[in-house]
Amino acid sequence: MPTTERLEAFIVAVESGAHAKAIENFYTEDATMRENQAEPRRGRSTLVAREQATLDRTASVVSTCVRPVFVNGDHVVIRWVFDFRFKDGKAMRMEELAWQRWEGDRIAQEEFFYDPSQARPA
Repeated sequence: MPTTERLEAFIVAVESGAHAKAIENFYTEDATMRENQAEPRRGRSTLVAREQATLDRTASVVSTCVRPVFVNGDHVVIRWVFDFRFKDGKAMRMEELAWQRWEGDRIAQEEFFYDPSQARPA
């Protein structure tokens, strides 16, 4: 179960734009991540590489945690809003719920739920 301080540190890391670094610092080595019930991606190094590839296509990302954050033991739900500006000039706003299962002070499993129509840059 994450402490309040550890969970807040994770949120601050994401809101500061350190997305790939947050995965390195807050996820277990064998963590899984999946979107809208698709096949999960496995392993922290895979998760970091995919996040970095996404970030490499962006000029900027503004990440906002919409509170409250829901915590029940090892399970956490965070509502995120991401405003992307891509290097090609396109923009995208993504709102999602992230369901997490923590093992101690690290995220072992994360699932994102969002409307896929948001994933098309304008």
